[in-house]
Amino acid sequence: MADFLVAAAGVLLLIAATGLLGVWRSGAVGRMMALQLLGTCAIAVLLLLAIAQQDAAVLDVALLLAVLAACAVAAFRAFALRGRGRGPEGRGAP
Repeated sequence: MADFLVAAAGVLLLIAATGLLGVWRSGAVGRMMALQLLGTCAIAVLLLLAIAQQDAAVLDVALLLAVLAACAVAAFRAFALRGRGRGPEGRGAP
């Protein structure tokens, strides 16, 4: 069973490697989505390895990365909205 989980983690790493192409070939939003894909694959790989090795510390690291990924998306959205200059004075006023 552990061999299967490690093999599945390897497949996910290959998927993450293809996501790197999206980082290099797209605009800002495409880059953010590709980085989210990489983060999701990294979390999945860590979860699979935590189960395969029966290591709770790796599980904790995966959950921490999941929380940080959600914060990164929120920060990117706030930065993107500020950069658009919403409102007449660029402060988001209606």
